Amino acid sequence: MCGIAGFCDFTEDLSQNIEKNKVIVEKMGHTLEHRGPDHFGSYVNEHVAFAHARLAVIDPAGGAQPMTRMVDGHEYTIVYNGELYNTSELKEDLSNKGYSFTTTSDTEILLYCYIAYGEKAPLYLNGIYSFAIWDGLHRAVYLCRDRFGIKPLFYSIFENRFLFGSEPKAILAYPNKKPVVNRYGLCEILGLGPARSPGCGVYEGICEIQPGYAAYVDYSGQRIYPYWTLTAKEHTESYEQTVEHVRFLLTDAIKRQLVSDVPICTLLSGGVDSSIISAVASSILKKEGRCLDTYSFDYVDNSKYFQASSFQPSQDRPYVDIMVKAIGSNHTYLECDSKQLFDCLFDAVRAKDLPGMADVDSSMLHFSRGIKKHHTVCLSGECADEIFGGYPWFRDPEIYEKNTFPWSKNFDFRLEILNPQLVHLLPLEKYVACQYEKTLARVPHLSREDAAKKRQREISYLNTSWFMTTLLDRKDRMTMANGLEVRVPFADHRLIEYLYNVPWEYKYHNQEVKGLLRDAFYDYLPDEVLHRKKSPYPKSYNPSYEQMLKEHLGGILKDKAQPIHQLIHAEVLNKLMASSSDYGKPWFGQLMALPQMYAYLIEINYWLQEYQIELKFS
Repeated sequence: MCGIAGFCDFTEDLSQNIEKNKVIVEKMGHTLEHRGPDHFGSYVNEHVAFAHARLAVIDPAGGAQPMTRMVDGHEYTIVYNGELYNTSELKEDLSNKGYSFTTTSDTEILLYCYIAYGEKAPLYLNGIYSFAIWDGLHRAVYLCRDRFGIKPLFYSIFENRFLFGSEPKAILAYPNKKPVVNRYGLCEILGLGPARSPGCGVYEGICEIQPGYAAYVDYSGQRIYPYWTLTAKEHTESYEQTVEHVRFLLTDAIKRQLVSDVPICTLLSGGVDSSIISAVASSILKKEGRCLDTYSFDYVDNSKYFQASSFQPSQDRPYVDIMVKAIGSNHTYLECDSKQLFDCLFDAVRAKDLPGMADVDSSMLHFSRGIKKHHTVCLSGECADEIFGGYPWFRDPEIYEKNTFPWSKNFDFRLEILNPQLVHLLPLEKYVACQYEKTLARVPHLSREDAAKKRQREISYLNTSWFMTTLLDRKDRMTMANGLEVRVPFADHRLIEYLYNVPWEYKYHNQEVKGLLRDAFYDYLPDEVLHRKKSPYPKSYNPSYEQMLKEHLGGILKDKAQPIHQLIHAEVLNKLMASSSDYGKPWFGQLMALPQMYAYLIEINYWLQEYQIELKFS
């Protein structure tokens, strides 16, 4: 994985002032060196300036970027962040077309794939990617992002230039590009956050190439369009055939994603999803005479303070121990104490350039530091719940009747803590409703579906296009802040395309949550793990952490000069902090309850200060 940044300008010749433009693009690129600490490079020609910070995973010696190739007298240059998992098939196909290769890197294969297939190239790719290519034949820049947005790609049109970067910080490093947030950006932060609307960068004038989208920039302007979308189809396979199909697709995805020229590991929580990834990976590596390295996370003294709830019914450690024994992995237990968790809240904001999922983010950032000491690549069980229907809201009757985002149905709580004048000033409820309805309008359906099946598709699509994207964004930004690449086999596009059309009664076979997934891999897991109830990513229940949050937020509330006072209702927050917290009533997802609201507000205040945000309320 890497960091990419750059700009293109078809109104002037950048090569006439090459040193000035190189300084600018390298300043943008250097903001992303945490994503790629192994090598840095830049490129400037007549109309483009590219920068690349590289994390070397495949062909460390030969895969330096920007990478340029000459074909039929025309120059093509790429900057690329990602991994391709079907390189052998692509290389064979391209070799048959007459292309020859000087490296073993997937970067070269991707560049030749574009040269051979043009804008149809991403349809041939299996992987996670965001990239930009200077096309010397057509004198244009082509940018593309993977089907589910696993790798980020932001852009802005500023002073006749098309700017882009893996993170907003790269764009904000461009001269005179100020961090401004208008009323719609505030609606994102306060009404939808920590999620973001597809394509929204929150900052005024900064957008994101949506998952499954590409951009084409030339003398006539820019064209941003979808190259792929989910499709509704009839599912004709029996349950037994479906089980085998799922087993093949996921096993193949895991096998492909184990390819690496640097140390690789898996994240093992003891839940069904990560246990399947780890068990299959271990089986594959054992055939090669290798032992799998695994990691799990928890918090200091969490067993002492753990509070079981419907969202988090059990702790992970006992199930991790069972899995480590079953697969024989070389396991490392990582822990985080309350002070480390609190301190990383601020690092998480800088990593994301936005307030995020509070300690859900900061803990991942902390744990990634521990993994990075020994590994550069890891596999994660992320995304299984979105595609197999694992979250509680998939089975919540209220969600079938209520027109709102399933993971954020308690909107009144958000309004209560906001400055009353702000609530009247911002169209918060209308904005959230609009984003929800716009998403429903994009849901692929079959014409003969009844109301129940139609609603099931809507809930599935909402989770795939919103909640999954939020978690993938969090995973990318918190891990890449430490130069750690995370791969997600459950996000293989073939598997998601297939499961989108599998009936829900298959996914809940025998009335068991994710019954289809469990049946597909029953022989890989001990019974205790195979039938374990879902328990999400762990969070801290140590009262010392909540006390730190209250003390810090209390100090902010006392200081009227703090920027967040423009947004919040201090009296309501003081009353909340004087009461006991209910960890079992989240306001976002499964993990973000009242303490996480305190942390989210602390992050917002820090973000406003650290980035010197200019707020526009009108």
